[in-house]
Amino acid sequence: MQINYPDIMQRSPLESTVLKTEKVIPILRIFDYNKAVEFYVKWLGFKIEWEHYFEENTPVYIEVSKDGITLHLSEHHGDGTPGTHVFIWCTGVGAYHQELINKKYKYNRPGLGKSFFGTLEFTVNDPFNNRISFNEKLPEPEN
Repeated sequence: MQINYPDIMQRSPLESTVLKTEKVIPILRIFDYNKAVEFYVKWLGFKIEWEHYFEENTPVYIEVSKDGITLHLSEHHGDGTPGTHVFIWCTGVGAYHQELINKKYKYNRPGLGKSFFGTLEFTVNDPFNNRISFNEKLPEPEN
């Protein structure tokens, strides 16, 4: 028996008329609530939207956000792996980098540079070995 796939199967996934993405939210593994707050809230400037515990003395699950970026931070064993790298497209990278440097955070002073793919970027490393890269597309050089 031969199966003929409909026309929709031949389209690019970007042409889907079914799936509409609202938001992608990475889940980053954390191990210490206070260190996570120090890094994400006090240094990076994220806001805690909510926290969840199943009961007292259990791991926390937190949603943080900043300027359209949403991250979930989880102490739960199966939620994410340390060493995750999140890539973020944004604008204002230079000013945000300077704001972070001015805070003189003891554990992280990221450099600012140009990537090989044409962005101004910097990467921060959280206390749990996760990395977040902030990238701003640079104007194309004129020939």
